[in-house]
Amino acid sequence: MRVAVTGANGLLGGEAVAALAASGGHEVLGIGRGPCRLPPGAYRWAEADLGDGASVEQVLREFGAQAVLHAGAATDVDACERDPELAWRVNVGGSEQVARACRALGARLVAVSTDYVFDGTAGPYSEDDVPNPRGVYARTKRCGEEAALVLVTDCAVARVAVVYSGRPGAKATFATQVVEKLSRGEKVHAFSDQLVSTTLAANGAAMCLELLLETGYRGVMHTSDATVLDRVEFARRVASEFGLSGEIVPVRTADVKLLAPRPLRGGLRTDRAAARLRTKPLQIDEALRRFREEWRRR
Repeated sequence: MRVAVTGANGLLGGEAVAALAASGGHEVLGIGRGPCRLPPGAYRWAEADLGDGASVEQVLREFGAQAVLHAGAATDVDACERDPELAWRVNVGGSEQVARACRALGARLVAVSTDYVFDGTAGPYSEDDVPNPRGVYARTKRCGEEAALVLVTDCAVARVAVVYSGRPGAKATFATQVVEKLSRGEKVHAFSDQLVSTTLAANGAAMCLELLLETGYRGVMHTSDATVLDRVEFARRVASEFGLSGEIVPVRTADVKLLAPRPLRGGLRTDRAAARLRTKPLQIDEALRRFREEWRRR
């Protein structure tokens, strides 16, 4: 098949391109804003901007995509709050671009979304719980979900949360900062009142690709790791896996002046993915073991 991945310079998108290229059997196109930051492999690259209104749709049409993993987004939640127009152009308009192309081509679409579509008052959440997004990032991602589901019949939405990766060249995340700071003898501050799911990018990408290429599932599926925990406990688990000691300082979200609201009692239930996919959501210990293996290859 001709398979395209948007957001291919990102954590989940990059893992998806690498997995597709390694597996063979598909013609793979990675789409990202700016030059490719991935290692060389058996894929093509196209520069396109989800926020410009046209280029991603054009690239997908010219490629003749048969399946699209739409992993691109504006994900800096505070930046989205500062610039809601940009967030709308990328997260809603960009999703519309991708959906229009899939509709015209008859291509299957899996659009990657987020736990932030829930307000974080009663998590962890299942796919059947009603979203109630707060903040610009959350609201635009929810609108992006609807753009995909409304415009493309053969479509699934895959929600992930707190994505991290130890892959060489991958961008910094909370998990990598825990390792780096504790390794330098620095304190790590972590929110004690944010209950979250996490997502090892490689496994999240594998679930999304299986959903895209091996199932006909339509609708919403949660494809994060299986464990729900607060960020302090997550930091402690990372430290333990890496054999690191040091101070992990609990802080309350309200005590840090963040621009965008954060869901507090969040997390995603992954029973549906566990029941329907061959690639299972990971428990935290296995996810962190794989994360450490990735880190060793840096």
